[in-house]
Amino acid sequence: MKIIGLHWRWWVVGMLFTATGLNFLDRQVLSIAIIKIQEEFNISDVQYGWLNTAFLISYGLMFTLGGRLIDLVGGRLGLAFAVGIWSVANAFHGLANNYHQLMGFRFLLGIGEGACFPGAAKSVYEWFDKKERALANGIAIGGAAVGAVVAPPLTIWLTNLYGWRSGFILPGLLGLLWVGIWLLFPKRNPELKLTPTQVKAKPVPFADLFRMKSTWTFVGIRFLLDPVFYFMMFWIPKYLNEEKLVSFELIGDIFWIPFFALGVSNILGGYLSGLLIQKGISLDRSRKWIMGLAALLSMVCPFINVVSSIGLGIFLMSLLMLAHGFWITNYITAISDMYGEKATSTVVGLSGTAGTLSALIVNPLIGLIVSHYSYTPLWIASGLLYPLAFLLFIFLIPRIKPIFENN
Repeated sequence: MKIIGLHWRWWVVGMLFTATGLNFLDRQVLSIAIIKIQEEFNISDVQYGWLNTAFLISYGLMFTLGGRLIDLVGGRLGLAFAVGIWSVANAFHGLANNYHQLMGFRFLLGIGEGACFPGAAKSVYEWFDKKERALANGIAIGGAAVGAVVAPPLTIWLTNLYGWRSGFILPGLLGLLWVGIWLLFPKRNPELKLTPTQVKAKPVPFADLFRMKSTWTFVGIRFLLDPVFYFMMFWIPKYLNEEKLVSFELIGDIFWIPFFALGVSNILGGYLSGLLIQKGISLDRSRKWIMGLAALLSMVCPFINVVSSIGLGIFLMSLLMLAHGFWITNYITAISDMYGEKATSTVVGLSGTAGTLSALIVNPLIGLIVSHYSYTPLWIASGLLYPLAFLLFIFLIPRIKPIFENN
């Protein structure tokens, strides 16, 4: 029997929030558990690097392939498949007995997780109109920040109680429970009035999408900006320890703060965009004004490397993550505004693949810059890339509006 109730679309958003939270939680367990796994399996740092690469390769590929699948079958079935695959893969990590098994399960984890955010964007489009869509997207992807905050303490707690394998198995079982509940929901919001053309919309061929300037704009901007986010995720603990002499224990106590700011701004950025639309401001200006504010806030980055106070540095990092949350929520919502039923997940997926590819290319370059120069060029670049992306966006996409008829 399917779930039915008043305002049930917000229950859908709650499920999406949980899914993106599990997505980031599951991918981060290994970064904490590896300390124990290396002792048991005798895995080198190089092999650990390859485990992360295996995940990124399948994750990047499935951003596009998974997005395409979800445009074909819809958010309900597509997300059920994705969460089911990555939950099984995550639980299997806890059953692994050697490095090669971990490698295979890590690759499988990426296959499932790559479809998460295209699926969330598609589901929001299927359940919300343009006035509420940005807020719904913000809540949905805000779960990822919560997952990033929860992963370290939860994994350490489970490991201390039951061993490192439990840190993989329990979240995997929770994911399978999520799938069972998610399948109780209908395919789309029955309260949304859609035309027969919209309901039966077929995905746009890739060749047609690649002929559109807007597609290349969304893909190119994600390629340009994702390295800033990965820089924050992968390099800041090392930066705090080496450049600011922050202890390992203190890093664990404070590094969650910028990601908490990210979760707040995902939701707040969507709310503000929707509020502007309700005030009578056009959809185009509402999305772009918030993205412009994000670009302005990101310009604090060069000062992070200058301030001597650790507290002030974390505050400025939080402003950067606040900017990213404002940006990414309205960026993804703009894709759904333009591509609608026919290609939202596909274009979100293509852009996500571009971002992952960029991370694979840029991360070794970051190491090279840090080793031979300093972190200074990286902070300067981080402060310039969002304003550059915003200028490209408003120039190449003069107006955010539906591309296809009956969209």
